[in-house]
Amino acid sequence: MKKILSFILSILFVMMLASCDFSISYNPSKGSSGESSITPSESTKPTPGGDVDPVGFVIHFDVKDTMDDGTYKYDLWLWEKGKDGADYDFNGEDEYGIYAKYTFESFSSNIITNTLGFIVKTNKTWAEGAVKDYDGDRYMEFNQLEVDSEGYYHIWLMTQSGTIYTTANLEVSDQISYCSFAHTTNKGLYLTFKTNKEFTEFKIKAGNEVLVDQNTVGSDANVLSNSGNRIEYKLTNFPDLTVAYSVEVKFADSGKVLTRTANKTTLYSLKQFEELYCYDGTLGAIYTKEQTEFKVWTPISTSVKLRIYDNGTPTSVDSKLGNDAFSEYKMTKGEKGVWATTITGDLQGKYYTYVVTNDTYKDAEVVDPYALSTGVNGLRGMIVDFSKTNPEGWDEISIHEYSSTQLTVYETHIADLTSSTTWGGTSENAKKYKGFYESGTTYTKDNVTVTTGFDHIKELGVNAVQIIPFFDQANDEINTSFNWGYNPLNYNSLEGSYSSNPYDGYTKIKEFKELVLAYNKAGINIIMDVVYNHVNSLQKCNFDVLMPGYYFRYTSSGDASNGSGCGNETASENYMFRKFMIDSTQFWASEYKLGGFRFDLMGVHDIETMNQLAKNLHENVSEYVTVYGEPWAGGTIALNSSSAASQANMNKYEGYGCFNDQMRDALIKGGLSAATEKGWVSDDSKVAAADVNKIKNGLTGLILSGNKTLEVEKCVNYVTCHDNYTLYDRFKAAGITDEATIKKMAMLANSVVFTSQGTTFMLAGEEFLRTKGGNSNSYNSTYEVNELNYALKVEHYDLFENYQKLIALKQNKNLFGKDSAECKNLTINTNTNGSLIHFTVTDTTTRTIYKIAYANGVVQGDKTVNFAGYTLYLDTLGTNVELNAQTTLQNYQTIIAYKKY
Repeated sequence: MKKILSFILSILFVMMLASCDFSISYNPSKGSSGESSITPSESTKPTPGGDVDPVGFVIHFDVKDTMDDGTYKYDLWLWEKGKDGADYDFNGEDEYGIYAKYTFESFSSNIITNTLGFIVKTNKTWAEGAVKDYDGDRYMEFNQLEVDSEGYYHIWLMTQSGTIYTTANLEVSDQISYCSFAHTTNKGLYLTFKTNKEFTEFKIKAGNEVLVDQNTVGSDANVLSNSGNRIEYKLTNFPDLTVAYSVEVKFADSGKVLTRTANKTTLYSLKQFEELYCYDGTLGAIYTKEQTEFKVWTPISTSVKLRIYDNGTPTSVDSKLGNDAFSEYKMTKGEKGVWATTITGDLQGKYYTYVVTNDTYKDAEVVDPYALSTGVNGLRGMIVDFSKTNPEGWDEISIHEYSSTQLTVYETHIADLTSSTTWGGTSENAKKYKGFYESGTTYTKDNVTVTTGFDHIKELGVNAVQIIPFFDQANDEINTSFNWGYNPLNYNSLEGSYSSNPYDGYTKIKEFKELVLAYNKAGINIIMDVVYNHVNSLQKCNFDVLMPGYYFRYTSSGDASNGSGCGNETASENYMFRKFMIDSTQFWASEYKLGGFRFDLMGVHDIETMNQLAKNLHENVSEYVTVYGEPWAGGTIALNSSSAASQANMNKYEGYGCFNDQMRDALIKGGLSAATEKGWVSDDSKVAAADVNKIKNGLTGLILSGNKTLEVEKCVNYVTCHDNYTLYDRFKAAGITDEATIKKMAMLANSVVFTSQGTTFMLAGEEFLRTKGGNSNSYNSTYEVNELNYALKVEHYDLFENYQKLIALKQNKNLFGKDSAECKNLTINTNTNGSLIHFTVTDTTTRTIYKIAYANGVVQGDKTVNFAGYTLYLDTLGTNVELNAQTTLQNYQTIIAYKKY
């Protein structure tokens, strides 16, 4: 699980849980002892401190309440700063109350400098709606605490209090509460710090230079404030980013001396910083056969070195295939803080890293964020000659020119399509790029043979396939396990676990281009699921090493903001990350000929970035590149709500759209709803008028009613996606047990979606009543849970045929590609109680009127529709219905018919 910023949003977290979908390399689980265990992602020996080597921590809480089963009423949610979180139990008690005592063995080697975040909550998982004891995230800052004789740091807490005490007598240790740069219109730029207790001596320093201390504070005109244990010191020049500014304080009572480095985050939002350092040129490894120029942006660093490897595999990953030999070159700092060097000769196929030193990291080796391919596990960037990667026929294709309102989008995972034993393809291609486009696969059951995999998608008839993330993830690409892929590592490189050879950075490029080519020839655009809103782990990631504090958002206390629900959130509003997102999407769309992008947690990003990004794609790649996303975040973001690309601001979207969860919730209930709740499709006892209105809005391509402008190209209608129940499982969870009824309900739900204006979206497998065994959030479940079981296609082939007809009809742009002006004129009719919905839509090109009617399971209400003169196109129940002036729909039936005019 992930840390959540507020109790209210912990409920929202149920819906958003899978949008960050958890790092496989850092995954909490309960051990048999009841203590949580976390698989460490790096060396577990902490950095020693003081006279005693630190070995762990103890959190004391002044209660002893237990539940009926004898376990404590409360437990903890712990997260290392910038990393994922996990449940931890209180595992002992003393005179003060209960305590949680843990060693550092399960945490990273820099846990002591990272700090540890914690929440005290009722002993339930977040998905069950845990309640916080105190409404706020809190942190153990180990450098502000002392180690006991056994090597443990201690803090004491009191019920319903946010204070962190450092003794059992409820005392608080000396602390420098904060030290950071600040800026206001009146004061300009200044450095400020505050302590929690009085001090007698202090020094504000720039590197080793003392700017002001207790001896000069009275005569220095740059001291703006000196009161309440706080000092504000005005800076006459913009700070040298390569210098560490800090404060050193001696406390009055204890005589203890503490230091704290100034947080530079505020500097990065200033116009002066942008003018001095923000760079518009090309970054990365700029390859030609004659030479490769390397350019990386890191104005804060004092040294950057380039390492060139012949091999993309470290020996730590594979001692036989790997090789750690490298050539190292010094890079030179140039304009705007860009470090560069040029190496002559043809370097294609070689691998590279940067070794970076600044005031936060020393000799940290990282992959270039702009690396366009990587070796195994994404540990080394690759220098690529893309002319060597194009399959035969690649130059003859381009993305299909489908408008967003024509799209029928099929969402799936590279592995899901081929992981079932019912797939029937080449075994070594299962769960791989090559399997995703392998033709000729079938499954036979009871003498019935059906197509599977790629051929199944072609037979279904969709014109776009959205693939769950296939950029490089923080995975073990050799010993693979199931993962959705929302744990980004290298944004511009393909994930190697889907490649037939994860050790070679070229192989995955060639195989993915073959995939795109095969689908393009079948009339299908590939849409990429992108996750720019967070990284797998902030600490030591390439962005943070190159520019500490710049690429992410932080709270007022200097902690990483967690609006993604995944431990960190990127700062898309900052010039250079905005540039990165724009550069990255342009690279993917142009090099791989992608038809669009789906943005995970788009509500974390700012509107201006999304507007510029969509405009850039449409102007510099193709006007037919479709962009849409989730118009929400996974928690509270550190960005003004009016600037966020959330659903409430969708009237400010320019050139992109978002998911219509309003119609989804009206039809089946999802997201914030309890699993037992029922919507228009599943409730056979009553109809909520509000749900009917949301369905009517969705049918006309409208997400928000009221004073919002109808812009149909912004609306993506759907009922299920990867990170919630399948339709079968959703109705099962709601307490519906009759299999035949569930099948009818599932068909009804997507009948509405596929006859609505706007973009139409479906989860793979709904066309044959897919189940994940009741698992709504299957991000870390098995391949078997997530597979597409084609035996269900045999069993529910009638359902599959219904989907074929719906998809074919939806792709008639004259019917369901209406513009906003035309959609405003559509009239959606209902019977008295809303259990029947019907309307007509006209194809003016062929002079054909289609009448569409749906009925739910509510018995009350007249369900008669005038179909006189119409010819049947689709009856989802297959009842051989007679069309006349008094055609009565059965429960859960959809009828579509047409006539000429």
